[in-house]
Amino acid sequence: MSSTDYNSDTLTDMTPEPTTPPRVVVLISGSGSNLQALIEAQSHDRLGGEIVAVISNEADAYGLKRARDAGIDAVALPHREYDSREAYDGALIKVIERHEPDAIVLAGFMRILTPRFVQRFLGRMLNIHPSLLPAYQGLNTHARALADGVKQHGCSVHFVTEELDGGPVVLQAELNVATDDNVESLKQKVQAREHLILPIAVQWFLQGRLQYSGEGATMDGHPLPLHGMRLSHDDAAEELDESV
Repeated sequence: MSSTDYNSDTLTDMTPEPTTPPRVVVLISGSGSNLQALIEAQSHDRLGGEIVAVISNEADAYGLKRARDAGIDAVALPHREYDSREAYDGALIKVIERHEPDAIVLAGFMRILTPRFVQRFLGRMLNIHPSLLPAYQGLNTHARALADGVKQHGCSVHFVTEELDGGPVVLQAELNVATDDNVESLKQKVQAREHLILPIAVQWFLQGRLQYSGEGATMDGHPLPLHGMRLSHDDAAEELDESV
């Protein structure tokens, strides 16, 4: 018997089992530009998991097409077909759980979640918000920032809790507001930063580095400050190849 004919049970036993990548469900309401950033990160092995489903409360959301084009299960679950917020969230829970996610990412999901929903997935949900939280929770963040004449604006990734945009912040990216900025220019600049930091935060979470507790968020076991980790304007501009 030659060495090539010999089958070692010991070597066979040592063959590692293939590992299943962590599963991600993304919730959207609109164009899905942040979803696209997550899809691109996944395609370059920079997400740390697999997007298994994209769910939208708007049936005509362009983000659903992005998902289908990427071979991802795209689910339209229109909220207007339900009598109450509680009924809708109950249906949404069932759809999400069908995909057995390790993480749920809110990427422009324009719905206020019920306590039942939040508690079901508490500690597994991340949201991207267009301001430097805790400033400008809620809507119209760019217009409000301009009206206040702030010098710095930006975006935040945070864990989702029952308080609207009030969960522990994990990562932010700053933007210096220019004298000629308007709502549209701020939106574009902030969105570029959203696309930069959301995949990073999701990867950290899927790697187990980023965790949620009742006391806040931790990174590699260390408590994070109120504003989480923060990418400066210059650092973000460099990453995005903007002129600093």
